[in-house]
Amino acid sequence: MELNTRFGEYGGCFVPETLMVALEELESAFLNIFPNPAFQKEFQEYLTTYAGRKTPLTLCRNMSKDLGCTVYLKREDLLHSGAHKLNNALGQALLAKHMGKKRLIAETGAGQHGVATAIAGAVLGLEVDVFMGEVDIARQALNVARMNMMGARVIPVTSGTRTLKDAMNEALRDWVARVRDTHYLIGTVAGPHPYPVLVRDLQRVIGDETREQILSAQGRLPDIIIACIGGGSNAMGIFHPFIDDASVTMYGVEAGGEGLDKKHGASLCGGRPGVLHGNYSYLLQDSYGQIIESHSISAGLDYPGVGPEHAMYKDSKRITYTAITDTEALEAFLYLSRTEGIVPALESSHAIAFARKIGPELSKDALLIINLSGRGDKDVETVLRYMRGAA
Repeated sequence: MELNTRFGEYGGCFVPETLMVALEELESAFLNIFPNPAFQKEFQEYLTTYAGRKTPLTLCRNMSKDLGCTVYLKREDLLHSGAHKLNNALGQALLAKHMGKKRLIAETGAGQHGVATAIAGAVLGLEVDVFMGEVDIARQALNVARMNMMGARVIPVTSGTRTLKDAMNEALRDWVARVRDTHYLIGTVAGPHPYPVLVRDLQRVIGDETREQILSAQGRLPDIIIACIGGGSNAMGIFHPFIDDASVTMYGVEAGGEGLDKKHGASLCGGRPGVLHGNYSYLLQDSYGQIIESHSISAGLDYPGVGPEHAMYKDSKRITYTAITDTEALEAFLYLSRTEGIVPALESSHAIAFARKIGPELSKDALLIINLSGRGDKDVETVLRYMRGAA
């Protein structure tokens, strides 16, 4: 069996030669160790008895009444660590341990992937170093503290924009230097092959559960699924099991920042194809191919690229991609908190905001599912600053 290295024209493996052996080793492990029944039994036990899967599919009665259609949330915020990131982190970390690796490195923006990697390292007995931009360290202090408490070392990145892109750059440089004993635990469906496939397959548990749960609750598939997109792992996780269902319309919501004509993080809506971090996909870049600084109120969406499978679905029009501004996301954060008593991550708030836009246009019989990719306690300080400024 071989894995496809491309999604249409996107994807690929554009890395230094020194990393090719490690990537080939990872692909071999994914093809041979990962499907092994003993590995799967161990992995599934961690997901269920440790991470807390299955996560619920919650009917939002008040939001449904307000929007005029039936709205459900897929509650990845209730997973241990508070976000979908742990699905991928546990799977990759366990695979790395079976490969004989002693150390994990990761990049993080909002800190949720760093926290998930720290959790996986602690429970599996692996050393963890997390690269995080100085800007993100300042706005995600809670998650930095959580990583440190679990024994991970958070390494500040002071180059470039000091955000997620630069953290990923530094992690790749570290991996080149310590490739023998280290596994780079990439947190999204981007990066060089085989990461886009590996991370997607570790996150598709979200969509598999959603499919089973909505059929049990409503006896049919949803009409619409909405998810936020930075690199795109939570979105691909819920979308992928529904790709072949033509009746299901899917929306990926990017970071519109201050507006698509200003500063934003919407690579699919406002970018063009190029190479970044080992793969060919849509990027924010200037006419010379230099990466443009991205912007989002949400650290997890503040990235100038996107996973290559999303790029393919944009071109084929199987998934519709749109953008929500910082202001709209902040309003949605407060809306869900006050309407349903659920505090969403600012990343997920982008999906909530888009649902508020299209919900009133749908029929009263429409079924709409939003992937609530994470909880919002990490973003409270950011929202409070906004509320004080708006007062």
